[in-house]
Amino acid sequence: MTPRHFVFLAALAAAGAAQAADDALPEAATVLDHYIEVTGGKEAYAKHTSEIQSGTLDYSAQGVKAKITRYASEPDNYLASVEITGIGRVDTGVTNGIAWENSVVLGPRIKSGDEKALAMQEATFNGTLNWRKLFPKVETAGVEAVSGEECYKIVLTPKEGRTETMYFSRKSGLLVRSSTVAATQMGDVPVEMLYSKYIEANGVWFPSVITQKAAGQEFTITIEEVRVNVDIPVERFALPDEVRAILDKAK
Repeated sequence: MTPRHFVFLAALAAAGAAQAADDALPEAATVLDHYIEVTGGKEAYAKHTSEIQSGTLDYSAQGVKAKITRYASEPDNYLASVEITGIGRVDTGVTNGIAWENSVVLGPRIKSGDEKALAMQEATFNGTLNWRKLFPKVETAGVEAVSGEECYKIVLTPKEGRTETMYFSRKSGLLVRSSTVAATQMGDVPVEMLYSKYIEANGVWFPSVITQKAAGQEFTITIEEVRVNVDIPVERFALPDEVRAILDKAK
């Protein structure tokens, strides 16, 4: 073998090694932590103690529009209120470890099992920052295109409840899609969420347009305002009388 051939083969080997390194998938924890950094960083998240998001829900196929308000505060106080035009209000929340719903359509109820587990995940304040608390097992499952954008596919397994798959842009690091099979009052429902148009509030960036697809239906939530570190009275998270009546009856 001449020196020239040796150099040529060595160059091919080096190029192959470089290509393999480029194709290597990052650890899931690295992708999730990178998302925290590109949306503000740990310090910015840690400064948030409460949050109020307000906006609209548009269910075009059914001609339904609603105003939505989401209240949250440390450590796991949570209330989401949906005021549907011409119909009434649907409230869902977590109060002292009790996951509940009070609907003008289906009435009051207490959530349990996988449905409660999902509600508790949603209620954990600063869940993005504290993902390790929620998901003890995370894995990088590959690269997949979402709306023409290459994304890392991350599978997250919680302590309780169903696995969730999140897709983070390789270019921006932002979350662009998530999917799971959600336990609901009507049974298991595959759910897909698309996230776009991030907006900033007190140093942290939030997706402001969320399109949800479930059971062949699609609706869009548009967050118009995010307020953080506001004083939310504890009474805001109190159990509705209708829900408390269910608990009293069970006793």
